[in-house]
Amino acid sequence: MSILDGLPAVLLVHAHPDDETLTTGALAAELVARGTRVSLLTASRGERGEVVAGPLSGLEGTEELARVREHELDRAAEILGIADRFWLGQAPARAAGREQRSYRDSGMSWIREGLAGPATDVGADALSLAPLAEVTADVAALIEQLRPALVISYDHGGGYGHPDHVRMHEATLAACLAGQTPFAEIVLEPATDAEWLDLEAQRAVTTAALRCYRSQLTVTGDGTHLVHSGGQREEITTSIGLRAR
Repeated sequence: MSILDGLPAVLLVHAHPDDETLTTGALAAELVARGTRVSLLTASRGERGEVVAGPLSGLEGTEELARVREHELDRAAEILGIADRFWLGQAPARAAGREQRSYRDSGMSWIREGLAGPATDVGADALSLAPLAEVTADVAALIEQLRPALVISYDHGGGYGHPDHVRMHEATLAACLAGQTPFAEIVLEPATDAEWLDLEAQRAVTTAALRCYRSQLTVTGDGTHLVHSGGQREEITTSIGLRAR
């Protein structure tokens, strides 16, 4: 029996626009194909993201980048079949009695290839500096409203160490434990304690969703690889692992 069997509703929790497609695009499409209602919670607008060299490069470091990334997210989510989208800090993903807020992208720096760490100039309103209790309460508020059968987010290392990913793992796991909601963390390589899913049938829809993120990445002409704004090249994969917690 697969962890994906018989799920009426699933909530995906991610840190920035494009994370949902890069990491769980094929998974979202597979769940939708199985009849599961997929919802997405995104924590920030990715305001500090690098921008692909070209017509959009002037957006880097501007407030307009956030609006462009919101639009890219809308298009990608529609292609993947995601039914509902929410922003952390905005009702209903905001704890009762608190004024609505926006959590901003914390930025990052590279410690070494494949491993990120905190930026040297993190803003006071950055997600990674927000009190864990506040972030957890906001995630819990949405879970309480949606009551998903499963919540999926990053592992304890945030996939590759981005501080916003780590914060969303911490908050999401804590919210699920408090509300006794099943939680599964994303695993990027096969592991004995995780279910490995080969979702090759969802390659076309995943690639189409990736192409929406023109500010962040470029899909190669043959559709087999993508190149990130920083120049990193990687194969488009439709395989993912899930570890129940």
